[in-house]
Amino acid sequence: MKLLDRYVLQNFLRAYLYCIAAFVSIWLIFDISDNVSLFLEVRASVLLVAQYYLLQVPQILVILLPVALMLGLLFSLGRMSRTNEIVSMLTAGVSVPRMLLPLILMGGVTAAVSGALNHTLAPHAEASRKIYFDAMRTDARDRGTLTAQIFRNRTENRTWFIKQLREGDTVFDTVQVLQQDEQDHIVQNYMITRALYHEDRKAWELQLVRIMSYDKAGNITGEENHESLLKTDWSETPFRLASSNMRAEFMSLPELRDYLHYNADFPPSLLAPFATHFHYRLALPWTCLVVVVIAAPLAIGFSRASVLTSVAAAIGLVFSMNFLTHLFLALGEGSRIPPWAAAWTPNLLFAAVGLLLLYLRSTNREARSLNPLARRALA
Repeated sequence: MKLLDRYVLQNFLRAYLYCIAAFVSIWLIFDISDNVSLFLEVRASVLLVAQYYLLQVPQILVILLPVALMLGLLFSLGRMSRTNEIVSMLTAGVSVPRMLLPLILMGGVTAAVSGALNHTLAPHAEASRKIYFDAMRTDARDRGTLTAQIFRNRTENRTWFIKQLREGDTVFDTVQVLQQDEQDHIVQNYMITRALYHEDRKAWELQLVRIMSYDKAGNITGEENHESLLKTDWSETPFRLASSNMRAEFMSLPELRDYLHYNADFPPSLLAPFATHFHYRLALPWTCLVVVVIAAPLAIGFSRASVLTSVAAAIGLVFSMNFLTHLFLALGEGSRIPPWAAAWTPNLLFAAVGLLLLYLRSTNREARSLNPLARRALA
């Protein structure tokens, strides 16, 4: 790494890390202020409170990293512009893209970190927040427990009724399974005292099961009782049985992929939120790189007025991108536009704007048409 790259990166990292620390501290102070009465009410231990906040940090970082990246770029490059350091670099023959190369690479590193957090930890953080306070008041074993769960396997015409389903468990008590034909007539009725799923064999072990067979008129034609029965032809898994109550925004990338695979027979309108969030989790980390190509060119200025107006324009563009991201996400969840378009369109649009700004700055031209504040500053 050249001396120039180290200098630019050092200036940026100082502001970037300060922004991250400041944002996390502010969030922590406000959240503790909101929840301290509840912590005292349930007499939560320091270890439990620390565990709760550690679970929330990945989600907060995913939200804050692009904002911290933007402010770090605006502060470091703006300061270098005011002290004429950037002018000196350009005079020495260093182009704008070359000068910004370490910052673009840092944006890629931030995108990789955001992608790693957004893979599993960040989605589960929001879900754990919803149930954590209830778990403080009750036994921890009740966390993630669903009652009266119903699952319909449309491909194999099978309906499950489960008295109690505990998230992550593979043993279920009091289960009824209705096997139907293509005309939705009940063929067999399984009354199961306990059902166990064996992951290694992809099989269900039914204990103390009673099986009743029916004809098309609904008359009982046979009855069987088994102490233990192994079913290897049922494709359902514990995750799939619990998926009908899952919310897309709380699911990790692998869970969304599995949900779309196992429930491909669902109507498109029901799958739209899950497909949209699947693409959104892939697209979200790239926002960091988009922020770099938007904020970096605008942070470079050769006068105090142009720096201030460019900073205002950069902040406006980044927050406009955030607004459009949520707007397109809502359209995708409502099945108004394709899931991939809902997730990737804001990034593509603002990446094009950022590349245009970078081109104009590289050729020493102002993007006045994209920055109306610049005209007022010059007037």
